[in-house]
Amino acid sequence: MESLRIIDTWPVPTAAAAVVVRADGTVLGTHGPTAHRFPLASVTKPLAAYAALVAYEEGAIELDEPAGPEGSTVRHLLAHTSGLAFDEHRVTAPPGNRRLYSNAGFEVLGDHIAKATGIPFPEYLRQAVLEPLAMTSTSLDGSPARDGVSTVDDLVRFAAEVQAPRLLDPRTVLEAQSVVHPGLKGVLPGYGHQNPNDWGLGFEIRDSKSPHWTGASSSPATFGHFGQSGTFLWIDPAAGAACVALTDRAFGPWAAEAWTPFTDAVLAEIAG
Repeated sequence: MESLRIIDTWPVPTAAAAVVVRADGTVLGTHGPTAHRFPLASVTKPLAAYAALVAYEEGAIELDEPAGPEGSTVRHLLAHTSGLAFDEHRVTAPPGNRRLYSNAGFEVLGDHIAKATGIPFPEYLRQAVLEPLAMTSTSLDGSPARDGVSTVDDLVRFAAEVQAPRLLDPRTVLEAQSVVHPGLKGVLPGYGHQNPNDWGLGFEIRDSKSPHWTGASSSPATFGHFGQSGTFLWIDPAAGAACVALTDRAFGPWAAEAWTPFTDAVLAEIAG
């Protein structure tokens, strides 16, 4: 795909990208060192969320069982509505009241699953998601909120799984990409206040957010995540495609300027 070559113009030391399309997992194109391991930052969260959903389907946890602050559940933690602060284990709002993006919430979630399964969460993620998908270059080296390391090649496998689930019931994945606690306001890190600030279970949902890190032509159903290490993964059901881009430069104005036209170019080439 010619559109993927746009990453060569990005002001980053290293970048790699790929597009995987439709239910058969066909890779339409790749560019850059797709086997290079990059820190994922918050692109770790969808992987952690997927492991949580495996734990749910295995019966180790329930989505609506208590977890985190008083009144909070596993579902609240996955949807950033537990009331926990961004990076502190401190309650700042009642559960379900606001969309407070929270690394601490995912850390509580990881601890909750480890206690329920008797397996440290990084190992549970490996057994539940990484190993079955042959994501052999991916690891979680700390917090389930931000300490994943992976490659474009591995995340292509994950993107194909989310589009055509084998590890989970497709109905569970559909729930994960649907809005949880609709209508809540909140701040999308790097992009400011959004009303509403819609999220699913571990996946951010584009809807009508503006500004946003996906494309101007991305469908409202687009979901995924970006990371402060200059990384993103989006899946656009309307286009029947997913895109992964990993870099080794921290998110900043360069990314906000570069990512939207890149995604629009990718979607135009897919449509063409």
